[in-house]
Amino acid sequence: MSLDDATVPGPTVDPTSPPGAEAAARRDQAVRAAIEQGLVSPENPLAGLIDVTGVRAAATALRAAFAGVTPPGTPVLHAFAVKATPLVPVLRLLREEGIGAEVASPGELALARAAGVPPAHTVLDSPAKTPAELREALALGIAVNADNSQELARIDALVRSAPTGAPLGVRVNPQVGAGSIGALSTATATSKFGVPLRDEGAREWLVRAYLDRPWLTRVHAHTGSQGIPLDLLVRGVAAVYELAEEINARAGRRQVDTLDIGGGLPVNFASDEADPTHGAYARLLKERVPGLLDGRYGLVTEFGRSLLAKQGVLLARVEYVKEAGGRPIALTHAGVQVATRTVYAPESWPLRLAAYDAKGRPKQGPAVGQDVAGPACFAGDLLAADHPLPRLEAGDHVAALDTGAYYFAQHYSYNSLPRPGIHGFAARADGTVRFATVRAPQPVAELVAEAGGGVPDALDGL
Repeated sequence: MSLDDATVPGPTVDPTSPPGAEAAARRDQAVRAAIEQGLVSPENPLAGLIDVTGVRAAATALRAAFAGVTPPGTPVLHAFAVKATPLVPVLRLLREEGIGAEVASPGELALARAAGVPPAHTVLDSPAKTPAELREALALGIAVNADNSQELARIDALVRSAPTGAPLGVRVNPQVGAGSIGALSTATATSKFGVPLRDEGAREWLVRAYLDRPWLTRVHAHTGSQGIPLDLLVRGVAAVYELAEEINARAGRRQVDTLDIGGGLPVNFASDEADPTHGAYARLLKERVPGLLDGRYGLVTEFGRSLLAKQGVLLARVEYVKEAGGRPIALTHAGVQVATRTVYAPESWPLRLAAYDAKGRPKQGPAVGQDVAGPACFAGDLLAADHPLPRLEAGDHVAALDTGAYYFAQHYSYNSLPRPGIHGFAARADGTVRFATVRAPQPVAELVAEAGGGVPDALDGL
């Protein structure tokens, strides 16, 4: 992702600051520069901003975390969960930083390939893979984790008809329980994902499935994501490690040579600090499941939110302000279309908000409880309710923080609202900011075309 030459002066970044403070300073620089350069304006009142420096630092920290607990030469693939931020330039940037791709649909695979992620650094996971998806992955040599016995039978037939060098494994549901967000807990007793390890007869079925198929060399598990504590993540990994040890003991050889431990490291949405870190997770794995990291097994991870969430800012212009029932309301262009989870499940997905004035400077003044509302036509379209911020005025700006994953990159076209522009930025220590457009703002004409505008009379003759 190349950056434009345009630069705008701003407050300098102190390189000796803690990582969270340094990231916050870069954010303030980027907000002011985005407004001064017109990336956010009356004509384009909403944009996503991605901190390129932060993305690179997060990728470096992830690689270092697991390199620090495994012997030299241990094969480790960190595959970014493409669903978290499905943007080709972002995937390309991560590829340049040594991060592969975990994909769960033909679209995500196409994005990864467009970014230049090689098949050897790509993993296909999905509970509903079609024959065509499987055939393509096996032909390319992409790692595949079978979700269930029927899919495994489908792979059997494909392997017989066209032998493949693709690494193959089975996704296991360790059934270790739920975290605080049920919808994101994938290791419950009744989860739709994987082979349930603790169901009657399932463990023996799994062992036999491997013994009957010498080409099954991986075991995969993913316990969940936001709301899953580290202890529960580790318990899920421990369960599949023990299964791999049993398979290898029964086989009398190291048939399973790689464990895919998924992702799921939760994100701290309460401050700028990354907590927990990938390093803390890796060290806990080393303490609780030492055999996993002693060099006998290769390792695959599938982190998404924990890599990108804190690298994104959603910046919205305040269009109007009003009061209702004595409460101030700031009406913005950021709502359900770019913060879907927060709007529909605010208790599980509260966002930090920051206020900036019309010129992009941090807003000053006493905090006042106010609603920050979006443009969609239903009452619950709120980024936050009764949120304490300096009192906003028309022409000010609100930044929704930690939105680099699962927010502005996943557009929800409620009210036919167009997709906002997304821009990467690099804020330098000398106070300059450079931008590159990752995705241009969606023209209304394109929205009309996607809605059948090219065939307005398609139904007239029915």
